[in-house]
Amino acid sequence: MKLLFLSPYLPYPPQSGGPRRLHGLLNEIGKRHDVALLALTAPGEDSEEALEATRHFCTEVVTVESDRLDRALDRKTKRGIQFRSLLHIHSYERLIYHDPLFQRALDRLVARDNFDVITTEFGAMAAYNLPSTTRLVLDEHNIEYDILRRTALAEGGGHFLSPRKLYNRVNYLKLRREERAAWRRFDGVTVPSKRDMQIVQRDVPGKLAAVVPNAVDTDYFRPAGVPTEPGTILFFGAINYFPNTDGVLFFLDEVFPFVKRLHPRARLLIVGQQPPASISGRASDDVTVTGLVDDIRPYIERAAVVIVPLRIGGGTRLKIVEAMAMGKPIVSTHLGAEGLEVDDGENILLADRPEEFADQVARVLGDPALAARLGESARRCAEARYTWRSAVDRLERFYQELPPHARSAHSSYKQRAHISQGD
Repeated sequence: MKLLFLSPYLPYPPQSGGPRRLHGLLNEIGKRHDVALLALTAPGEDSEEALEATRHFCTEVVTVESDRLDRALDRKTKRGIQFRSLLHIHSYERLIYHDPLFQRALDRLVARDNFDVITTEFGAMAAYNLPSTTRLVLDEHNIEYDILRRTALAEGGGHFLSPRKLYNRVNYLKLRREERAAWRRFDGVTVPSKRDMQIVQRDVPGKLAAVVPNAVDTDYFRPAGVPTEPGTILFFGAINYFPNTDGVLFFLDEVFPFVKRLHPRARLLIVGQQPPASISGRASDDVTVTGLVDDIRPYIERAAVVIVPLRIGGGTRLKIVEAMAMGKPIVSTHLGAEGLEVDDGENILLADRPEEFADQVARVLGDPALAARLGESARRCAEARYTWRSAVDRLERFYQELPPHARSAHSSYKQRAHISQGD
């Protein structure tokens, strides 16, 4: 098949969840089909290194630099844009990721080629004009409105409506309207978990949807036989992502003190991009905050236990399947492991209350045999259920389930694209 993917980022370097999912899917499906990628990037992100790496699995890579995306990456500017968006009919995400230059590039690609399927990554990219003559798929990495709803609920009611609470509650309603409209517009929707699929089919009854799980390259992420550092607890992920920030602070404030009482030599290692001051300021003899690293694997290898203390989120956590593939014992909240086919006590330990979470972490730190058993079982689970090969097998089957589209209207789209480009 001839496939076109639309994305708000390049898949390289795969240093956070979205790019890692895109990298895994494109790397595998590019072995089987002719894949073109159109990506929206901030200035400087489309380096020659990133483009060359992407061309290893895409026959064509087109990028569109976006100044508004660049402004959104700056933390201070982003906050200003978010609160100005409260007065706009569209969500913040729609305002940031909808760029006329991207539409023009898309028009040129679609006018030139007959694509069998166009897959749009991330719901905020769903508002672009797409041809009615091509099968259209929306790949939702999360149900974004559901994450924002959970965030607003986690903040509680209270008598004081802070700017953050106001933004989350208003933007949640906009995102819900926009995502539901996108699901109706696309021929099919793919999601990483059964829970997400249930939300799609509840909101849009009869919508064709499929679970294409987050997965892992089990050759790249594999046990290396490196001795662990006793007492080392690892959290890794995009620390500038609010659910991760909240989870790390929850662990630092409410769980880690209990762990230290049970295992005084325990130390916490926090690895991930752009940690906010609320986390970087907590660095101490017992807490190391590294920021972004080029390769997460050596840090996973060192860890005696990997933690996922999340209280907010959606989709599924790539950090869990990557740690599983490296044969590591994992302690997570139930929400952190949500959507994954894991078995508590067999290939993961689950706990939600601070004392219980601390007990499970201390159990692993104090029992090497338990840690080894959990890690070995986790590796088997990753190999059986969470490879990119099996994920793309499901995506291919889903493409075949999509309703066929007539090709006769392709020329009319060419004409509209020609006009919209001002040629």
